[in-house]
Amino acid sequence: MCFQISILNSQFQILMSFDTFLNLFAASILTAGLYATMSYGLALIYGVMKLTNLSHAGVLMLAAYGTYWLNTLGISPYLAPFIVVPLWFGIGIVWQHTLVKRIMLMPPIASLLFFFGIWLIMQNFAYLVFKSDIRSITNEATLLTYKLGPLVLSQNRLIVFFAGITALVSLQLFLTRTYQGRAIRALAADAEAARLSGIDTDRISALAFGLGIALAAFAGCLMALIFAFDPEFGRSHLLKSFCIVVLGGLESFVGVALGAIMLALAENFSIQFMPAALQDMVSFVLLVIVLLTIPNGLMSLLKGKK
Repeated sequence: MCFQISILNSQFQILMSFDTFLNLFAASILTAGLYATMSYGLALIYGVMKLTNLSHAGVLMLAAYGTYWLNTLGISPYLAPFIVVPLWFGIGIVWQHTLVKRIMLMPPIASLLFFFGIWLIMQNFAYLVFKSDIRSITNEATLLTYKLGPLVLSQNRLIVFFAGITALVSLQLFLTRTYQGRAIRALAADAEAARLSGIDTDRISALAFGLGIALAAFAGCLMALIFAFDPEFGRSHLLKSFCIVVLGGLESFVGVALGAIMLALAENFSIQFMPAALQDMVSFVLLVIVLLTIPNGLMSLLKGKK
């Protein structure tokens, strides 16, 4: 059984079978798990500290290289996050205590330039250490696929999807069921009120920033399982993360997950109607449309806010 989608103009006609539709939909959902995971850290740091972390792309890239390097030492890429993520959490804590806290009282442009500079330093460090060669992690496990009826599913895509679900659930439980999580939410809602209520805002800010960097590193480890990468890796994914965070709502992790699903669906189905090289353009167009129509994100619509 199949259905036809026909688009006729002077240039092309597109026919999509039901099997193709099903595989595109499944691929979109699996991709959304990765997109959401790579956006949680960006949303957390902005939500708590109101900082736009442009170095997010650099963390994605260096975490991917860390996974690759550990794999060359014989450590499974599936176990690499247990080493890479805690390391980057510690780096994030140090950054916040030594550098980030100094720019929080400066104009927003100062923080943008600061994080952009950190990103450039990361890129040049990667060029110095790893050169410009494109790296990838490929073995029998990473190439394994499963066939379920008409669906062909990659093992890596499935692992990344369930890792994204686990990250969302863990993050929500942490923010709602622990003292530190509630303190982070209080700081995000009103920093001055949180300070007056006795919360150590410096310590909680460091925790939030470290967690945001750790989440970015976790996403970088997962992305290394799927994509080839070089020192420029992370640039387009940073822009997609911005689109997802704005689409879902700047301070909502559930909204981020919904935004990731919408972007993944738009990207995967758009390649049926346009060249694959233009796929990244979809996120930019979607970002402009969202900013003009629903600047508060999808969650504002679900909550009935204008």
